[in-house]
Amino acid sequence: SESFGYLSDFATFSPPCPPPHSEELPGFYYDSEKNRYFRLLPGHNNHNPLTKDSIEHKAMECKRLRLLEEEQKQKTTRAGLNSSLLLQKRQLGLLSSTSYCRLVHELKVNCMQRRKIEIHSPDSSVAGTNNFKIIVADVACERIFTVNDVEHGGCKYGIINLSGLGKESLTVEMYDNLYFTNRKVNSVCWASLTHPDSHLCLMGIAETPGCASLLPASLFSSTNPGDRPGMLCSFKISTAWSCAWCLNPQADNCFSTGLTRRVLVTNVVTGHRQTFGTSSDVLAQQFATQTPVLYNGCRSGEIFSIDVRQRNRKGQSWKATRLFHGSAVTSIHLMEAEHYLMAADMAGKIKLWDLRTAKCVKQYKGHHNEYALLPLHVNEEEGLLIAVGQDCYTRIWSLQDARLLRTIPSPHPSSKDAIPSVVFSSRLGGSRGVPGLLMAVKQDLYHFSYN
Repeated sequence: SESFGYLSDFATFSPPCPPPHSEELPGFYYDSEKNRYFRLLPGHNNHNPLTKDSIEHKAMECKRLRLLEEEQKQKTTRAGLNSSLLLQKRQLGLLSSTSYCRLVHELKVNCMQRRKIEIHSPDSSVAGTNNFKIIVADVACERIFTVNDVEHGGCKYGIINLSGLGKESLTVEMYDNLYFTNRKVNSVCWASLTHPDSHLCLMGIAETPGCASLLPASLFSSTNPGDRPGMLCSFKISTAWSCAWCLNPQADNCFSTGLTRRVLVTNVVTGHRQTFGTSSDVLAQQFATQTPVLYNGCRSGEIFSIDVRQRNRKGQSWKATRLFHGSAVTSIHLMEAEHYLMAADMAGKIKLWDLRTAKCVKQYKGHHNEYALLPLHVNEEEGLLIAVGQDCYTRIWSLQDARLLRTIPSPHPSSKDAIPSVVFSSRLGGSRGVPGLLMAVKQDLYHFSYN
């Protein structure tokens, strides 16, 4: 028993990062410094400093700190990839313009440096007091809608104006509406009702049942509160998991809500609602723009489409395209030409599907997820896929060849309540904005410069 150590050893022992190829023995922990195994006591023993969870957490923290140090060094994932060489090959005709642009973006992604953003607000109680949960950019990337967890429960909503990103001070303005603070938000999307991105769809839980709301974005502004319009619509629903706004004129003014075992499509002007029953919870949704078709990702792993022009009748098979993942689908993204669909699931798999053949044509490896509803971010113009894993790492892939280009560690220690939320764009702040990645984690907002 001496070879495995005594309980007294645990009192002063702080486990280092475990070796990458050390042999695992059930019930024991290997200490690389002492070159010996230590017995693990049951996890329910509160006085035991070494449990499986604590060891894994320490190992993850060691890895995160190591990557943060390496992040200061500008490295590329492809040997010999530099701007001078790329330009030379382009001038010699060895690279097409498409390949040149793609490789330049890969180079920029690997050279992004993190800088913290200072958040200002007309109300001093708004900025930096609550943890960011969700950030979602409008189409022009001029504004970021934020959902922040508050200590006493529920969520607080706000809008961040990104125009300040173009200044040397790297600051942004945050406007908050304290009226809507008691609802837990599961999903949010921008809605174009009176003009592009004029409203916001919020899906969440007030009590039981849940609540769906459509709010004017002008609620979150610096104008006189007395001049602000009220809520456009709000109705009770069963627990909502997802939402999507339709931009196709054949289903104008409609938004969809993914619920427990059903899909609800609502016309916010006429109030007409259409219900489609499903066999599983709908966790992800997106409307096509060329046709009035809604794509849905389910907890069962199924992805199916609905043509919202048809009436749902009993016995009628209204499901069109059907795809299947082996785990719950947490996010879907319809590509611009609408021939391909990207989907991620709770097994950490990210797949690109050809909708014409209903076959998976690419897989993007390295994503980590087991139970969280984590979004995908696709930038087709620059050929990049971005996703934040449950392990709090932000990963960037090449859309072209599915190569993992970069893994960005979180500035904060990994935990369930510290999973970063990100936005990526080549024009953060509008048409004259600055390119890069925005990362919201805990109470902080960071900008990864894409120059």
